Amino acid sequence: MGGTARHLYLAKNRYIIRMLQLYYHCSSEAGTDEAGRGCLAGPVTAAAVILPAGFSNNLLTDSKQLTEKQRNILRPIIEREAVAYAVCHIMPDEIDQLNILRASITAMHRAIAQLSPQPTFIAVDGNKFVPYNSIPHACIVKGDGKIQTIAAASVLAKTYRDAYMEALAADYPEYHWTQNKGYPTAEHRKAIAEYGATPHHRKTFQLLPAQQLSLF
Repeated sequence: MGGTARHLYLAKNRYIIRMLQLYYHCSSEAGTDEAGRGCLAGPVTAAAVILPAGFSNNLLTDSKQLTEKQRNILRPIIEREAVAYAVCHIMPDEIDQLNILRASITAMHRAIAQLSPQPTFIAVDGNKFVPYNSIPHACIVKGDGKIQTIAAASVLAKTYRDAYMEALAADYPEYHWTQNKGYPTAEHRKAIAEYGATPHHRKTFQLLPAQQLSLF
């Protein structure tokens, strides 16, 4: 990256960081987010995080905007400094039973249920949620790039899920989950066409393009 381009990149990121507010509503809120919703294999993973008043980290933003190295730097910082955090995996068989939207919300609920103390408000990334235990909540579209509690949850959900898929990849190297993490890449779908689906694939998802379904 050239000097000018790097300067613009850093300036843009400083602007994003300045715009990221700590809380949406109050200091006892939990931010929650999920990872893996669009994958063909592996769990959908949700995290919930309560951050302390005065928390600040110049690197923290939407996990999708961070490199893997940056996410892995942030994970132990969030775990160490959070008032409380929790992570929940919903596995493919339950995803198939519930559908992916309900599974994502269920994962968020189960993560929130593990928090101690319990939050008095929930800040949710996205536009859909089911109330949890009558705790007030707000859905914030692209909230992981706006609110630090949600951004922290997005980092934990992503890093925990990636670690799960990397461990699983040792038993299924032909699917290249270390690289694709279960997402529908051409390489992943080529492996499904050649080797078939594993117990870790989501049976209710279209694992292959329509013209290849006959191979299943």
